[in-house]
Amino acid sequence: MEALSSALDFSDFPRLDMIIAGVLGGLLVIFPATPHSAFAMATMIQFLMFSLYGMGWNTIGGYGGQVDLGKAQYVGIGAFTTAVLMVRWDVPFWVSMPIGVCFAVIWSFIIGYPLFRLKGHYFAIATIATSLVLKDIFEVWDFVGAACGIEISPIKYNPPDFLHLIFKEDIYYYYVILGFFFLGILYVNWFRKSRLGFQLRSIKDNEEVAKSLGINVHWAKIKTYAIATSFVSVVGSFHACYIKNIEPEDTMSLDISILIALMAMLGGAGSLWGPIIGAGVLIPLKSYLKEWLGARAGLIGIDLIVYGAIIMLVSAVEPRGIWGIVEKVRRRKRN
Repeated sequence: MEALSSALDFSDFPRLDMIIAGVLGGLLVIFPATPHSAFAMATMIQFLMFSLYGMGWNTIGGYGGQVDLGKAQYVGIGAFTTAVLMVRWDVPFWVSMPIGVCFAVIWSFIIGYPLFRLKGHYFAIATIATSLVLKDIFEVWDFVGAACGIEISPIKYNPPDFLHLIFKEDIYYYYVILGFFFLGILYVNWFRKSRLGFQLRSIKDNEEVAKSLGINVHWAKIKTYAIATSFVSVVGSFHACYIKNIEPEDTMSLDISILIALMAMLGGAGSLWGPIIGAGVLIPLKSYLKEWLGARAGLIGIDLIVYGAIIMLVSAVEPRGIWGIVEKVRRRKRN
């Protein structure tokens, strides 16, 4: 009850933040009832998924200051666990998803112990290496379909099937991932005010000082890495049921890992709303620019140029991202 009360405690938020959060939450709930296209619905689902990816990354990357560029490997573990269990043994999503989380967390402990002996760019490079190695293993592993991956056939189910998360209409997927989204916000709100959250901020500021205060720096990083992994793995399992055709290249590529990190950093790493803001900017930008500029105008690649220019512009103005700009404007108004 104490943890739930802490998660629901937004008393330290300014009134304007509470109003904005309430309005945005309401808009997300009623979005399916508004006129929209199938493309817009798919973009919103992607936004919610990457918001959750970013929330997970933010625990270790934002609050802990550890730049992890290998989160896609846990997307793959979650997705392939759910896909394999459903296809081979007809295991429901709500059973296969926690099993996938367990596998992902175990793997995070196995590689996390040696990885967190490294610091700075050495740690970032090592996370990339472990992710790429795991991706190569999956691409030659026949049990999971190798490079061709594995497909979840909806024909064997009778949609809507909530147990296996097989639906014909995207609105069902939207509300499922929206539920995970709200749970994710509550958890991160609790986490940032928890003992581990304060320990991580201390570690981020100065590891030596944190050690002198009696904080087990190495163990704190490993535990937070497992928490970040759980977020990503859950969404990876959802991704398997939503997309239904899982391949290592689509779920474990370096592009996904970098996009997850960029989203949190652009929105504002180390803040509650940063990953959501980053996903709100980059996902529609990625989807619509590619559609409008790349496909329709025949200007292939121009979407990536615009995408990169916005990231560089925001980073140049405020290294703490968009949320940092908001905070800076607030402080000026108060003064």
